[in-house]
Amino acid sequence: MEVAFRQHTCFIRNVEGVDLLTGSRGNNLYTMSLQDMMASSPICLLSKASKTKSWLWHRRLSHLNFGAINNLARSGLVRGLPKLKFEKDHLCSACAMGKSTKKSHKHKSKDTNQEKLYLVHMDLYGPMRVESVNGKKYILVIVDDYSRFTWVKFLRSKDETPMFIIKFLKMIQVWLNVAVRRIRTDNGT
Repeated sequence: MEVAFRQHTCFIRNVEGVDLLTGSRGNNLYTMSLQDMMASSPICLLSKASKTKSWLWHRRLSHLNFGAINNLARSGLVRGLPKLKFEKDHLCSACAMGKSTKKSHKHKSKDTNQEKLYLVHMDLYGPMRVESVNGKKYILVIVDDYSRFTWVKFLRSKDETPMFIIKFLKMIQVWLNVAVRRIRTDNGT
């Protein structure tokens, strides 16, 4: 079977070259009148969407599954969607990526965060554009990972940071009677 399009006409021919259907072009659209077919002609018109048309509508409808596309076509709910049977012949790569799952991380062998001051987070922010009433331009934030208790210290300059951290760690370890095991920072300067 052959389908051919010319400038103003189109036709469908069988294997022997006999025209089965002919159509004309108008408004950039080729139309064929099925009433003009000979009644004795043993033509079977398949109402199955081509693979390219199936995948075109699959992509147009945001990768909707083919069962839902067939329901929409049968119900006539989408303007322009032909009433054909849409079939899935392979897995869409975008759908495969969307359905894939990320490999989960290994579980920690034990919960390392079971006590106060086991892990302390520190971050220094600044310089602020506007300094405080006392002339402070930097903010040091310290958070205990276990209790989420937070300490905030305002500093005049970055140079005060190491001395304050040493003083703070000594004070908090004596106060809570627990040693700080780890300190996590963002390696800022």
